[in-house]
Amino acid sequence: MDKGALNYFDLHQGEEDKNRVLETVRASVSFRGANLWILACAIVVASIGLNVNSAAVIIGAMLISPLMGPIIGAGFGIGTFDFELLKKSLRNLFVATVVSLAVSYLYFLLSPFKETQSELLNRTSPNIYDILIAFFGGLVGVIAITRVEKGNPIPGVAIATALMPPLCTAGYGLAVGNWRFFAGALYLYTINCVFICLATFVIVKYLKYPRLSMPDKKKEKRVALVMTLLTMSLLVPSIYFAYVLFQEKKYTQQAQRFIQAEFSDKGYAVIYKKFEMARRPKSIEIGLLSKRFDLNERIELRKKLAAYGLAGTKLYFRQDTTDLKREILNELQLAQGSKNEKDQLIAQLQERLNKNRFDQKQLLAEMKAFFPEVKAISVSNHEFSDGKTQCLAVIYQSAKTLTAAQEKQLASWMRQRLQRDCVEMYHQNPRTE
Repeated sequence: MDKGALNYFDLHQGEEDKNRVLETVRASVSFRGANLWILACAIVVASIGLNVNSAAVIIGAMLISPLMGPIIGAGFGIGTFDFELLKKSLRNLFVATVVSLAVSYLYFLLSPFKETQSELLNRTSPNIYDILIAFFGGLVGVIAITRVEKGNPIPGVAIATALMPPLCTAGYGLAVGNWRFFAGALYLYTINCVFICLATFVIVKYLKYPRLSMPDKKKEKRVALVMTLLTMSLLVPSIYFAYVLFQEKKYTQQAQRFIQAEFSDKGYAVIYKKFEMARRPKSIEIGLLSKRFDLNERIELRKKLAAYGLAGTKLYFRQDTTDLKREILNELQLAQGSKNEKDQLIAQLQERLNKNRFDQKQLLAEMKAFFPEVKAISVSNHEFSDGKTQCLAVIYQSAKTLTAAQEKQLASWMRQRLQRDCVEMYHQNPRTE
């Protein structure tokens, strides 16, 4: 590559005076007065955005946040061996972090809405991609700061590196007592801070900013060692989390392919599916609208799992509306830890479901012992418009029409058998082809 081509990538072109850049960086480090108020307000806005699951509100909070200042200041301090700037930057970053955690903690503690939204969940499991975003976002931010014409990358960097949401999520974790959320979000925040700082250090060294002090070789090696250890301590766990995320995505795709090929493509309506990947063995639950698989069919389907890369996975079926209703009711009951209005509603629904379910084959078998003429029955419960009165309708088919006395006797038997006050009998002649 010739020199002309290399000039396109030369960062020295359009570079701002180094002393002026350092003055700007030092001024942006401080967190007193207006900066602290702006930070607190930005934290409240970001917390509201996370609470109501609004990405637009969260982005707005990231744009007004002044958190980047001390992080970039720390990078400049390390790169120029300005330890006074480094100490000031770290001290102010610590103050900003504590204030942010306190404000978000108080917000979520007082907020009546404490449901875990997707925007909160996204900040609890950092991985290698978050490191790449922080590092390259930090590079863009520092390059922009060192230009004569700042351009418009800074707002984009604030959004991409996302310092505010992890802090708010950590505050949420504290407020609801979820330490996994707190640790995961704080880890993501630390990743962002360290790798923005590292990106700043790289650009400062590349642009050859003058050192404020000339440390001896031992001190220089010690700084390099600390930075390397800190980088590796954050890098290794994030690579592991990225691997776990990759495996989960891969498993989900394989499970979706299995369901599509073996159920949907064959015309079976799948209305419920659930993948359990955290436990061993992994499991897939499938709810079907009307199709019922017998034992042999279920065994064959389980054998096919290996062909889709799902060997060792347990396959469970929810095969009709009764199973699905029971499953939904059970999940609702498990989701509630204490007795409240929802528990009472679930109990009422369960009671109504049991009350309106009839084993018609068993009823017919018992009925034939007394009324052998009856060949088939259909039993259903009907509720009148007042919402209080109910009556049982029994439609029966018989070889010959029952007499009025026999039908009255049959209705009496049904009332006793099903413990109902109101039973209406209807005779239907069997269809003849």
